[in-house]
Amino acid sequence: MHAPSPPADRQLGARPSLWQELKDAVRGTGADYTSIGLGRAIFLLAVPMILELVMESTFAIADIYFVGKLGPSAVATVGLTETFLFLLYSVAMGLAMAVTAIVARRIGEKNAEEAGRTAVQALYFSLIASIPFVIAGVYFARDLLVLMGADAWTIEHGVGYTRWMLGGSPIIILIFVLNAVFRGAGDAAIAMRVLFLANGINIVLDPMLIFGIGPFPKLGIEGAAIATNVGRGVGVLVQIWALRNAGKHMRVTGDQLGFDGAILWNILRTSLGGIGQMLVGTTSWIFLMRILADVGTVAVAGATITLRILMMSMMPAWGFSNAAATLVGQNLGANRPGRAAASVWRIGNYNMVYLVVLSVAFFGLREPLVGLFSDDPHVVSAGAEWMGILCYSFFVYGWWM
Repeated sequence: MHAPSPPADRQLGARPSLWQELKDAVRGTGADYTSIGLGRAIFLLAVPMILELVMESTFAIADIYFVGKLGPSAVATVGLTETFLFLLYSVAMGLAMAVTAIVARRIGEKNAEEAGRTAVQALYFSLIASIPFVIAGVYFARDLLVLMGADAWTIEHGVGYTRWMLGGSPIIILIFVLNAVFRGAGDAAIAMRVLFLANGINIVLDPMLIFGIGPFPKLGIEGAAIATNVGRGVGVLVQIWALRNAGKHMRVTGDQLGFDGAILWNILRTSLGGIGQMLVGTTSWIFLMRILADVGTVAVAGATITLRILMMSMMPAWGFSNAAATLVGQNLGANRPGRAAASVWRIGNYNMVYLVVLSVAFFGLREPLVGLFSDDPHVVSAGAEWMGILCYSFFVYGWWM
């Protein structure tokens, strides 16, 4: 499938304006990222990837904002449930890294057919990987909260939230992995638009289901989980439609839907390193949250709010990193290793500058930032202390990502 021809001035090599570049990035183009200028390739990929990830983290921010109105115990419920979701996120992110790399390599080789088959196998793999989390959430939600040292309120009122969130594991993994397919193919704008839609639905439903606005029942913290699952579920349906109908670099057809053991094995083999990398950090967070649960609900609530804020603020760095992954994969597939290496060095420098500036800003504004999500002065104090300490580690992430 051929991309439409660019306007005459673009064909003649005239440099497009920043506004035009921004429109191209958000709209999506059929550009060959192995041949256009490296700076332009980074811009066209990074802008929609950053916006996509900001939207993904906005799920967490929106939930914690509305749940925060229910009190510290409700926020602690989100935090304790999140410890188990971190395991799920580790699998999803490790798998997504592998899928981006494989799809990007196939696109760089001009093998869109194999890229489409990889997308289908990634979908199957995601569903299989989510099964243990669904079982844990549906049958052992109360036991998991007790294991993490939850207080009586959290155990009584938070079981439904934990059950819904872990029960929605297939949706979480799918939205991560299918967006990774689009990023690897160079269709990052599709991934961005999917999360704009999904997050918009979540933000609208959150207050309605939590507080019982209009015809909706008052479900409390459980309503936040339902709103998140509905928003993400709609996003997944749009992703599947887009795989068949909307890609500029790759589309999935009916004859690609069968199981392919060789591709599944390649995805598994490639993803193990990334999953392991994520699990190391995730496991440490689980133990840390368990210790905080013994300290008290205020400590868990403060840490949860701080973590959500930091996750959202670091999304631009993750967006740049995802752009690097796409560029490396496509350029290696096109047999251009020098350009692949140059992409990593340039994006790494961008990340370092951004994160150093961010750490300075957050250190100075830590109390007002945490105060946006809680009226409890003890929670604000605990969260601000956390943020002040974590700011010192930001610069390390610039290259680690």
